[in-house]
Amino acid sequence: MTEFPQNTPAIFFDLDGTLADTAPDLAGALNKLRGEHDLPPLPLVELRPHVADGAKGLLLVGMNLHPENPAYPAAQKRFLTLYEKNVHDETRLFDGIAECLDRLDSLTIPWGIVTNKALRFAAPLIEGLGLQHRAICLVAGDSTPNPKPHPAPLLMAARMATIQPESCIYIGDDERDIMAAHAAGMKAVAAAWGYLGTAKPLADWGADIIAASPQDIFRIALSNR
Repeated sequence: MTEFPQNTPAIFFDLDGTLADTAPDLAGALNKLRGEHDLPPLPLVELRPHVADGAKGLLLVGMNLHPENPAYPAAQKRFLTLYEKNVHDETRLFDGIAECLDRLDSLTIPWGIVTNKALRFAAPLIEGLGLQHRAICLVAGDSTPNPKPHPAPLLMAARMATIQPESCIYIGDDERDIMAAHAAGMKAVAAAWGYLGTAKPLADWGADIIAASPQDIFRIALSNR
């Protein structure tokens, strides 16, 4: 196991909307589902803000289905099946993320991924992006009994990095990411370039830092050494 110098922070990233722009593939799966129901496709710009809420948010805006609706389970299953077939067709790292990860690697600052996306989707996506051998960990939504905003996934990531949680930084584009980071005792950074959801404004999340761009991540990491 890699030994990191004392005072080295670990940087953990949310996946959807923080590390990678997954909206095109998620929207594509939803529009295929709409097509199966003889509904026209919705524009990506309309669907993008709802990606942070996963299948629940997309099925609500795209199919008008709440989880309590009897038709929801079948629609959710079909949506996820369609998504699994094209999980990284159009997904790309956000501009500036690749350079940020390269700089973190060059300084031996460990980084990993903590997402609420199930492992069956997250693992092939990370492999498709070529990050599977670089990230110190991949903690998925089903890696622990409780996903974010519960702190368990972030605490697991810190254990995998063998770094105390208080020396770790978590970066995400949803309020639950900030809640999870604080609950785990980590510094919480809000990714202003992400999806940000449709509810509370970013400034009201209580993040320790708001990162305007991925370039800010490197500076934040250095300031915590």
